[in-house]
Amino acid sequence: MDTGAGFRIEKDSLGELKVPAEVWYGIQTRRAVANFPISGRGPDRDFVLAHVRVKRAAAVANRDAGRLAPDLSAAIVAACDRILAGEFLDQFVVDRFQAGAGTSHNMNSNEVIANLANVALGGARGTYTPVHPNDHVNMGQSTNDTIPTALRLAALAKLPRLCAAVHAMADAYGRIGARERDTVKSARTHLQDAVPTTIGREFGAYAWTLRRCIARIEGLRPALAEVGLGGSAAGTGLNTAPGYAEAAARELAALTGEPIRPAADLAAQMQSMHDLQRLSSALRDLALELTRIANDMRLLASGPRTGLGEIRLPAVQPGSSIMPGKVNPVMFEMLNMVCYQVLGQDAAVSAMTQAGQLELNVMMPALGSALFDAMDWLTNAVSAATARNLEELEVDRARCDSFLHASVGLATLLNTRIGYAAAAEIAKESERSGRPVRDLVAERGLLTPEAFDALVLRAARDGLVDD
Repeated sequence: MDTGAGFRIEKDSLGELKVPAEVWYGIQTRRAVANFPISGRGPDRDFVLAHVRVKRAAAVANRDAGRLAPDLSAAIVAACDRILAGEFLDQFVVDRFQAGAGTSHNMNSNEVIANLANVALGGARGTYTPVHPNDHVNMGQSTNDTIPTALRLAALAKLPRLCAAVHAMADAYGRIGARERDTVKSARTHLQDAVPTTIGREFGAYAWTLRRCIARIEGLRPALAEVGLGGSAAGTGLNTAPGYAEAAARELAALTGEPIRPAADLAAQMQSMHDLQRLSSALRDLALELTRIANDMRLLASGPRTGLGEIRLPAVQPGSSIMPGKVNPVMFEMLNMVCYQVLGQDAAVSAMTQAGQLELNVMMPALGSALFDAMDWLTNAVSAATARNLEELEVDRARCDSFLHASVGLATLLNTRIGYAAAAEIAKESERSGRPVRDLVAERGLLTPEAFDALVLRAARDGLVDD
């Protein structure tokens, strides 16, 4: 009922409530907004769209099963399509910290879709006739099976963006590695001078590691595509039509392009968040590797005159409010911050994964929020660091060469020629006198300077010390 004062009156099992006349959601969403003024953050966009896809698939499956009238199904599908095209996304307003399992968000979707469908059929907002949020939009469904299904679909939607971002970073490291294949430098173990290596080998290893992380994440797609939709309230399939789970899964597969299929055990997919935890763990592992690599970039660029300074990162902003001309490795500092936060998100997901009881994990809204934040933050941070700092990274080859020939670690290359003990004497002499190993080797008639340089390159690039 429209009060004529900018509100309409809606009624649910708890009584009547004023709902702003212009909104497309209804009374249960309105109650949730009042109940949960927690974070000020609405639902994740990919999650909203995923949940709407679930509603659309259900409407088609219920129509095909003869449970939902074709005209009502068509109106629901049309409403979902408008939302999936980007309309009305501001009508999904429930805070991320809300009623357990996501009942509030489920009803937010049901109400928006029902109101859109009813207006399209000539009705009015808030009347819920001929399309009712529970009886028609939510037909054969429960919060308990639609929300975990939407969590999986949203994660699958985010995966290509994350994987593309990390692949792009790996490719950037790979290009630098190929370009600097013959740029010899001193390796460092225990942060001390070690045997020679190359920038190419160092950066190529970063690329390989990142690709391995992404391969693990991409390998989770089949498990994430196994959904519990059709389990209804407790995995029994209560109030669902025969064949509904399979039909809805086929429709979701067509909508998403993912190999969506019903889980072998629908109840298990409500009880267990294992697959989402596996994804969170893989994100944590990626964040740990990215943290290590980002710290290496900061070390290699340190100084530049009083540190290592073997690489030069593009200057993207002034580095100090007091020191003129100072430039800091801000993009990799940012990447570190994001990675540390992702570790916290994984800890939250882990705690919430084990917090389910019996037939349901009621922590799903917050679990999904933590997982989606981790995916989006990593995607954006990796993309920014690649574009702003890796694409134009420069290697100071002269500085690499200077450090290389100052290192006593070069004496290791003589082990197979003169033995460890004799090589150690040369190393000690280089340490005492400050003279390069190259000069001492030539002075003792072991190798000419040119032959020693060739030996260093061969050892660094190919791991060979003998012809």
